[in-house]
Amino acid sequence: MSTTSAAPVVVGVDGSESSLEAVRFAASEAALRRRPLRVVHAFIWPMMPAAAPLGTIPPDVEAMRHHAEGLLAEATEQARKAAPEVHVSSKVVTGAAVPVLLHESRTAELLVLGDRGLGGLSGLLLGSVAVQTVTHAACPVLVVRGQVRADGPVVVGVDGSDVSTSALRAAAAAAELRGCDLVTLHAFTDPVSSGPGDMVPLVYDPDVLETEERLLLAEAVAAVAGDHPDVRITQEVVNGPARQHLIEWSRRAQLLVVGARGRGGFTGLLLGSVSQHLMYHSACPTLVVRMAAAQEQHSEAS
Repeated sequence: MSTTSAAPVVVGVDGSESSLEAVRFAASEAALRRRPLRVVHAFIWPMMPAAAPLGTIPPDVEAMRHHAEGLLAEATEQARKAAPEVHVSSKVVTGAAVPVLLHESRTAELLVLGDRGLGGLSGLLLGSVAVQTVTHAACPVLVVRGQVRADGPVVVGVDGSDVSTSALRAAAAAAELRGCDLVTLHAFTDPVSSGPGDMVPLVYDPDVLETEERLLLAEAVAAVAGDHPDVRITQEVVNGPARQHLIEWSRRAQLLVVGARGRGGFTGLLLGSVSQHLMYHSACPTLVVRMAAAQEQHSEAS
């Protein structure tokens, strides 16, 4: 299959420096994956109110359209400088940011976003837009934030759930493409009662508990390692909040990978404090893999 007919890496742009950084990162990612790059700008046509008073000056639609096309031209130039070998296409798409991005995600290999925006992608990671995009996209979403590094490992959070297995597979593939190490992190906490009727042992052996947690991680890694024999994989089991350890690793990593649903340390990743912490405080680009998206891409690849 030629790269131009393969599913593209899609990046949303709005003219902000954050989105241009995302474009450059997306171009490099497309080069690694040998995929084309599609640069998209969401544009809402201005409308005159029906009851506008006489003499109201209508918006200069053509000027606004020309400005949007100028943003795309700049972004395309940045992409081609970052990865001259990548086929780059661009389009101004009519609509609000979330619907446009979600529609694009249906045919994309990967959706790349900056961590701040303006214009057509305003507030991209400031509230419901971020949650909607990351939660409902039909492909993995990569948020370019923090420091972009050419060295350091890929780091993935693993909790034993199906979605974290999908995240682990994506992380192993990313590490292989980058020729770097993969750090697999499993965080656990001591058993506590979560409510009435929840039976928790009054006495338990911390060593036995840690051994069980290490076995969980080892089994998850073993299921993936065979497909990536050239990737050196490190297993790290820690006692404490998952987000704390992931953020610490993000200060040294070139990519952080997490699943969008999980259990244990990663429960409710997009519905509470863990999601907010990672989306706002990760110190490196962060790839979010959803279960539904992972299943769809796996079925297409089979």
